[in-house]
Amino acid sequence: MIAVTGAAGADGGYALGNLIRFVLLPGQRHDSIDVEPLITGLDFAALIGDKAFDNNWLRANPHERGAAAVIPSKADRAGRIPHDAEKYKWRYLVENFFCSLKAFRRIATRYEKTDASFAGLLNLVASFLATANCKQALVRQDQECQRPRYGNGP
Repeated sequence: MIAVTGAAGADGGYALGNLIRFVLLPGQRHDSIDVEPLITGLDFAALIGDKAFDNNWLRANPHERGAAAVIPSKADRAGRIPHDAEKYKWRYLVENFFCSLKAFRRIATRYEKTDASFAGLLNLVASFLATANCKQALVRQDQECQRPRYGNGP
């Protein structure tokens, strides 16, 4: 499976590592081949990927759109291409999302026999995780609003 999760939207909205789109792939197929249909129609400032996505055509696509390709170079690349290490740190959101998915046993062990039912279950779990993330954010915001203020501050 290859998925697009978001850190920050072009309009300033935050996806906070929640699922935006995904495509199920056979296990023997390389993920970078099917990136194009996932990013078509999406506005983004940076495409963040690991070393497996280090290829020339994938780096050229975001550059044509005015976005940065934040992908570290493979060890066997002839000329190293620098990447923004600070932006690359946001990749943890993707890893956290996949870790959260694997907490659901049906997904981790792939109980569903057909792609359609597995995709449906992925959508259901992703919706649940997005709702849980939203609820946590609201609770944090509410706690900050109710924090007692001391002194003469506003």
